[in-house]
Amino acid sequence: MAIAPVLICLFYIYIRDKYEKEPLSLLFTGVVYGIIITVPIVHFENFVTLFIPNGGIVAESFYLSFMVAAFVEESFKFIVLYFLIWHNNNFNEPFDGIVYGAFISLGFAGLENIMYAFNSELGGISTALGRGIISVPMHGVFGIAMGFYFAMARFSSEKRAKYISLAYFIPWLVHGLYDFIIIANLPFVMVLVVGYTAFFWYFSYRKMEKHLALSPFKPSQRYSE
Repeated sequence: MAIAPVLICLFYIYIRDKYEKEPLSLLFTGVVYGIIITVPIVHFENFVTLFIPNGGIVAESFYLSFMVAAFVEESFKFIVLYFLIWHNNNFNEPFDGIVYGAFISLGFAGLENIMYAFNSELGGISTALGRGIISVPMHGVFGIAMGFYFAMARFSSEKRAKYISLAYFIPWLVHGLYDFIIIANLPFVMVLVVGYTAFFWYFSYRKMEKHLALSPFKPSQRYSE
């Protein structure tokens, strides 16, 4: 039950890559790396948590959301994404960035959800199921956002610095805001959860459509050349 949402999201991303499929071995590697980085992420998050400010629920929630969860997790995902595909010959169309960004992110989300499922102190299986509906797909959204701008950087040398910065900043911001809404648990903020997640699911869909349209393997693209 903990990994079913991950498998569904992985399959969805895979079938959306309709013009030139990525090697299954490299996709599997991306998922495995996403799982592996969970270990250092936990240790780094525990360390950064030691410096949490004593400024009330809002300040503490902001720090936990942006400096602990979003900063640490997206940093490790970005590092893995870069070293996995930046110089890889299989990274040959913009949509590939989205695929690998999502697979790495969902690998991490899968193990994280299993940890929630088997730890009653974290909420157990009920929490894991709730996370499977919203949090796991949102990790996919973070990966899609990172992969979208990462591909823009890879295939647009004129604005490479701008897009490589956005490849980290956008998922960090989206992740941080999402976690802040959940962790702060403020009544007037919690009402935003559904709208926030729905907006960024749509955002992800639009980004996928944009990169699919740019694929050099698209039949119309090949014909026009």
